[in-house]
Amino acid sequence: MYNRDRRKGPGSIALFLDLLHIIIGAVIVVLAVISFLNPEDHMIMFPIIFLLGAVLNLIYGVYRVKEGGHNKKACRGGFAQILLGGILLAVSIVSVISIWG
Repeated sequence: MYNRDRRKGPGSIALFLDLLHIIIGAVIVVLAVISFLNPEDHMIMFPIIFLLGAVLNLIYGVYRVKEGGHNKKACRGGFAQILLGGILLAVSIVSVISIWG
């Protein structure tokens, strides 16, 4: 019988990514609800929301590029995720500068 080590391999990485998406997604939703209820008092939450979105996209993009291997479609999708993560990171930085500046 095939015994797979649970600490290593693509299954544990996929589980980690799923848990990360659930946790950070829930945090983003809570922060968005709080910040839209009273945006003037909670303006600092907008850059945090963009930053968390950037983190999710960058991590998933790197995972897709690494796991894509010779699959060009998966690699292109991973690079698109990384590009979107970079854009969200730039929006987060611009948002912080506009709030504090």
